[in-house]
Amino acid sequence: MASVVNAPLNLLKPLNLPRHKLRFGSCIVTTPFRSTINEPFLTPQSSKQRSSSIICFASEKQSSTDTSSTARIRSEVLTPFRSVRMFFYLAFIASGGLGALIATTQLIAALTNPSRALDAPEIAKGLGIDIGAVSLFAFLYYRENTAKNAQIARLSREENLSNLKLRLDEKRVVPVSSFRGFARLVICAGPASFITESFKFSEPFTEGLVERGVLVVPFATDGNSPSFEFDESEESKDFTSKRKRLWQLTPVIVSEWTNWLDEQKKLAGVSSDSPVYISLRLDGRVRGSGRGYPPWNAFVAQLPPVKGMWSGLLDGFDGRV
Repeated sequence: MASVVNAPLNLLKPLNLPRHKLRFGSCIVTTPFRSTINEPFLTPQSSKQRSSSIICFASEKQSSTDTSSTARIRSEVLTPFRSVRMFFYLAFIASGGLGALIATTQLIAALTNPSRALDAPEIAKGLGIDIGAVSLFAFLYYRENTAKNAQIARLSREENLSNLKLRLDEKRVVPVSSFRGFARLVICAGPASFITESFKFSEPFTEGLVERGVLVVPFATDGNSPSFEFDESEESKDFTSKRKRLWQLTPVIVSEWTNWLDEQKKLAGVSSDSPVYISLRLDGRVRGSGRGYPPWNAFVAQLPPVKGMWSGLLDGFDGRV
């Protein structure tokens, strides 16, 4: 018999430990627990066994300076030799510019002095070479700097995404960055009807998606709550548990999610009312995106499992979807 479930799973196993107070930018969570989000796939536990509370308030946005600094550090790690190349480009530009300046003065002197008129063609040739070198290395520097700025802008947007909050259950709220290293998030954004259809289309691929660490973030842009129906019969208990695990996350602070999503759509040239999906890699970077329903079959076909002998070796091969 199918039932409608609106509350996500209780994921973390409680222990009789002292209370801890955590602050996740927009919420303060007081709860007894052991390691935080590193065990997202544990079986549900009774909420009566733990005592915790959560207080949400206006978000405290990270400053643009801090975000830019983090993005620049990540950019240096991803392209460690870019700064070296840009340094040599500037050095060659300075060298060529100095040579062109000297050649220009020599050419002027040769043209004004009839006794040195025979040297003018050779000096002009050297001046042309210097100007060509300066132009070439200026173009290479401009291209490298443009790529650097674009990469930093992309990493800054990814950092903003990593600071957005997700609700695991009624008591626990964590940032997106907490899932780095063991879960591949797929943001499914659109009207509630679109999310409900995406939920239905994912059913045949549930086991494969769970094995690959995929977790779906359903974000209804029309303000309505999508309805997820699960088969609660005894023979489908294990499968239903995986379905709930796959669709357990809920966005928190809708306005921040809306602003980030609108910015992404604007940069991609997509209308604000278009339903889209955005898939993340294990390291939290954006792997792929597109309009319409997420390609569940492509996720299963291209992504390696998060457990087993190939999990660490193939972590970087996340496909293009």
